[in-house]
Amino acid sequence: MGDFMEKRNRNALILCCIVIFSLIIGTIYIRYIEPTRKNRVFGVTYMTMNNPYYEVINNELLKVIEDNGDQLLVRDPALDVDKQIEQIYAFIEEQVDGIFINPIESSGLEEVLQAARDANIPVIVIDAPVDESELVNCTIVSDNYDAGVQCANDMMERLDKANIILLKHSAVKSASDRIQGFLDTIADNDNYQVINEGECEGQLEQAMPLMQAMLEETSDVDVVMALNDPSALGALAALESKGYSDVIVYGVDGTPDVKQLINQSSMVAGTVAQSPITTGQIAGEKMYDLMNHQSIESEIIIPVTLINKDNIHEYDETGWQ
Repeated sequence: MGDFMEKRNRNALILCCIVIFSLIIGTIYIRYIEPTRKNRVFGVTYMTMNNPYYEVINNELLKVIEDNGDQLLVRDPALDVDKQIEQIYAFIEEQVDGIFINPIESSGLEEVLQAARDANIPVIVIDAPVDESELVNCTIVSDNYDAGVQCANDMMERLDKANIILLKHSAVKSASDRIQGFLDTIADNDNYQVINEGECEGQLEQAMPLMQAMLEETSDVDVVMALNDPSALGALAALESKGYSDVIVYGVDGTPDVKQLINQSSMVAGTVAQSPITTGQIAGEKMYDLMNHQSIESEIIIPVTLINKDNIHEYDETGWQ
């Protein structure tokens, strides 16, 4: 009987210890481990949301973050550099878990990026690189230089010579890389001459009047190389308003609007397709790799493809890549 009672007491003591240990572990998990895994808050600031390309990136980024039970704070500085810097500082003050930046300008972010690093907040740059790349954890961009190269090569296959107008956004490296790729490709051939160029910040509303003004200055034009699809649409509207029908226009993005026009308008030569879907997905995935203390690439370059009449049938004209 004594052995039985002793065994029962020992078992009860073991059970009690297990219960107490489980309560301690549960408390530690709830108080310390769970908050690091769940309910994270991230911030993202885009150069502008007046561009469907960034809406698609944001939708994909949001899917990844919400699938993990977390929250994304979205900010639109509307192409105001100072406002974007303020938004990043606000994210730092709010102690977000990570920051995504689509920079309005490639330079001038050193102080705020250093502040994020000092606060141990990881930063992922999307769509356009920053000069201070050593201060960010990862940069995810399209192969923008090759986008310009592909447009130039297609133009030279179509035309033996051409007078060219450029629509630019030089403050952003991704946009300037596209123009530079185009210019480098035609550099050794005097049959292709740039006769005018202007800055439109990649906005349709700026590109159209700018293009109209340049047509008044230099009317003998054969080709428009636009840094993106919204500015290409602005150029197309300007050309049509001036009665042009034989100028060809190139854009970059692969927007549904421009893809649909490839078969509808003889003036839309093509668009180099980026993949905002892939960009948003990769950005979200890489941020969670950082949350899990995994090493990631410092730069990810996503390939691009020219879409024209030859291959438009391979793409969904109503959606994005």
